[in-house]
Amino acid sequence: MEGQAQLAQGVDMDDLLTLHRHGLFLRQEALAAGYEDSDLRTALRERVLVRVRHGAYVGADTWQDGDDLWRFRLRGRAVQLRHGERVMLSHTSAAAEHGVSLWRPDLERVHVVRLDGLSGGQSKDVVYHEGPGLADHAQPLGAGLGLEPVRSCLGAAALHGIEAGVVAIDSLFHLGLGDPEQVAAAYRERARTPHSRPLQIVARLAREGAQSPGESRTRYAFFRQHLPAPVLQYEVRDHHGRLVGTTDFAWPQYRLLGEFDGRIKYGRLLRPGQDVSEVVYAEKVREDALREATGFGMIRYTWADLSAPDRLAARTRRMLATYAAQRGDHFPG
Repeated sequence: MEGQAQLAQGVDMDDLLTLHRHGLFLRQEALAAGYEDSDLRTALRERVLVRVRHGAYVGADTWQDGDDLWRFRLRGRAVQLRHGERVMLSHTSAAAEHGVSLWRPDLERVHVVRLDGLSGGQSKDVVYHEGPGLADHAQPLGAGLGLEPVRSCLGAAALHGIEAGVVAIDSLFHLGLGDPEQVAAAYRERARTPHSRPLQIVARLAREGAQSPGESRTRYAFFRQHLPAPVLQYEVRDHHGRLVGTTDFAWPQYRLLGEFDGRIKYGRLLRPGQDVSEVVYAEKVREDALREATGFGMIRYTWADLSAPDRLAARTRRMLATYAAQRGDHFPG
């Protein structure tokens, strides 16, 4: 009861919350430090702590200040603390820790590869994969070990599909965590494993240049709709050779530039004290400069376009045909 009274009066548990990065600790660590289960129950009731998973806790502020992906990462770290070097994070769990962008990931269960030679399996919140030959690709990650980035992203693609795989691999490249040759080599290693069929397309589509999930999904929509693959991050220069700007997409042979307009993109361009309308106006000035320097048209895509890929494709084909015709060229459609 003494511990309960102290906690009720606001006594913190800093000695536990500083044991590991980001405040995670295990029940057995609390008991070893002299706390009792009743203290943990009181801390949960008083909202000093949050139970991340069975036997693992974190400070309430750390939990509440994060989004769903952050909480998923905390659960992964709790699994690492529980199992030590007998497992390493893998698939979506490792990709999230590497900071890779994920599209609609399943955040219900943590994925790990066993390094102790035991069989794979599942529990309520953890999927244990067998990992013959993967131990050499383990590296420090999170609160323990994790699979290196390229194989983590391919694992996430195997779980979540081609579009999610393209988003993850594009992000991997943008972060400088891998390159197309490494993706191709990692794919060949698992080409005959279960769930590897989507990875063939992911590996084939792997290209450096996309800088956001919106750009990646747009690029995947072009592929699905049988549109010609654009040049990514196309540099436009004036007649003096000076850089005017860079566009997300370009089809130089058809005289068309393309941009993905996401709200996050505009937010990223905001300077302190600047209004969004100022950024939108600056983008309009930038577009005019790009069009003037090239004589090309400009097509813009939004998140709403990605929910109607047929219309996206039809509009793109019309624009490609229109601007190609201005130079007397023909777009085959």
